[in-house]
Amino acid sequence: MSAPTRPSVSLTDVALGFDPDEPPLLAHVTASLTARSTGVVGRNGSGKSTLLAAIAGEWAPLSGAITVDGTVARLRQDLLQDTTATVADLLGITRRLDALRRIEAGSTEQADYDAVGEDWDVEARAEALITRAAPSLDLDGALTRPTATLSGGELVRLAMGALELTNARVGLLDEPTNNLDRDARAALAEQIAAWPRQLLVVSHDVGLLRTMDEILEVHDGTAELFGGGWDEFVEHRRLRAEAARRDVDDARRRLRSQRAELSRMQELTSRQAAKDRRHYRTLPKGPRMSDPTAKRAAEARRAGRMKQAFADRAEAVVELDAAQRRLRDDDVIRIPEIDPHVAHGRLLLTLTSGEQTVGVAGGDRWALTGPNGCGKTTMLRRAIEQATTTRVGYLDQRLELPTGTVHDVVRTVAPERPAHDLYGLLASFLLTGDAVHRDVSTLSGGERFRVVLARLLLADPPPEVLVLDEPTNNLDLDSVDQLVAALAAYRGALIVVSHDEEVLSRMGIERRITMSADGRLTY
Repeated sequence: MSAPTRPSVSLTDVALGFDPDEPPLLAHVTASLTARSTGVVGRNGSGKSTLLAAIAGEWAPLSGAITVDGTVARLRQDLLQDTTATVADLLGITRRLDALRRIEAGSTEQADYDAVGEDWDVEARAEALITRAAPSLDLDGALTRPTATLSGGELVRLAMGALELTNARVGLLDEPTNNLDRDARAALAEQIAAWPRQLLVVSHDVGLLRTMDEILEVHDGTAELFGGGWDEFVEHRRLRAEAARRDVDDARRRLRSQRAELSRMQELTSRQAAKDRRHYRTLPKGPRMSDPTAKRAAEARRAGRMKQAFADRAEAVVELDAAQRRLRDDDVIRIPEIDPHVAHGRLLLTLTSGEQTVGVAGGDRWALTGPNGCGKTTMLRRAIEQATTTRVGYLDQRLELPTGTVHDVVRTVAPERPAHDLYGLLASFLLTGDAVHRDVSTLSGGERFRVVLARLLLADPPPEVLVLDEPTNNLDLDSVDQLVAALAAYRGALIVVSHDEEVLSRMGIERRITMSADGRLTY
């Protein structure tokens, strides 16, 4: 995308939140968005969607100013996923069409005229858009057609066309590739590349983010803009992680030093107190009476030194805790090799569609792709039920967990593991300290995902085959990184359903099964 001539969105010391009496979700956000396309990234729950809503005028800032040069239009993600919506709903013209129909039938209600406004040719313009974006559709009845009957590509092209018809200066897209199949993603990429004005896109899809001109990262309660696109942002994250690790090392050294100093002070104080007591006992009775003042002064000096030593240690503990939090924000999972010791070539399960079968054996790593609704999930569940092994791990986008603490829900899949081993392995999933004993219902999205991964991979014995069904659909970038790192340590068979080519490539999956809309398998 080429660069625009002037910025369309300016944020000046913006604070966003749900309650003015509570700490804001985002604060001190200042940025001038000048590029044609801006990718907005950050952890789930960090405030990305709230920021987009504020730019759209749907959310009032607690403080600061948001300036938009022109109008804003938003692609509603819920319409892309609403199976009851019609094409008219998708185009955002249902209310105008209904009012127009009533006027044509003789209505004189002012509300109907207000709904139509100046858009008397709305139906003709909509049909022109349908002809351009989805030429295979029959115009007769097209506007009342359920969007569930459209292909993914038709759905996306119509939605983006509707956004363009608004003539808004700024278009907002919130996780537009979620639940889109390969064809729909390709259609979206084409639409974005041809977009004539400015776009802000919240996404965790690296393939899409690579096409963005600049990246706005929402993190740690604020937002930071990177003008060099995806590569500059990735390099910044790498340097930030290195700096965080150095900070942790420095904080640990300081804490060790302060602990040693405190121990030395305690020893010196103890020896000096004993020495003073012996000296006091040797004094004649008269000097003893005058000595308490000097004794109290000495004790006060020792207490002051001890108080400072304790304060220094407490400060070192706080510094270490802060450094570790920064490190956890940027760190990735590093787990030991997980080998279920399944022989290469040993049949584990069979994928069946009609008369076709594909065997999955030890050592295999398959990607399963195909359009939404073709039957991939049904085929996988049937294969798991009929598998020749009972050691099958299954992960989908729902991230379901039993009730209990982190330790307890992982312990249930590995009851024989020694406690110290289990704590060490949980730490490799970045689950440490108090987090291990928290109830899973209180976890953040990222923590919850790591617990699901830990239950999957730390099972004893480990699964011989992992089946992952659209695992990255609702994951943020950090969680995707953690999934890729975890699977790199797994030595069993693997089947991954995904439309994300970037993720499949990072997982090192080269073998592919493609399921067509009519259920035919190609491999």
